[in-house]
Amino acid sequence: MKKLSSVDWIALILVIVGGLNWGLVGFFGWNLVDAIFGMDSTLGMIVYDLVGLSALYLLVVSGSLSRKGMATQQSSM
Repeated sequence: MKKLSSVDWIALILVIVGGLNWGLVGFFGWNLVDAIFGMDSTLGMIVYDLVGLSALYLLVVSGSLSRKGMATQQSSM
């Protein structure tokens, strides 16, 4: 099975942060990114951009990770 690279870890952390932020928005109507960086700030938009790019990256990479994991499981049987 493939070990996660630094880029994989960064993408995973950003997607988790984004998911938690959306959970806060959904449950409590409170946006953590806006609270930290200010509403509609450039830094806040960069965070949203990075979270979105991370999600796309993980979407593409997850297919190759699952195929490699399945190949490893089948070869060990």
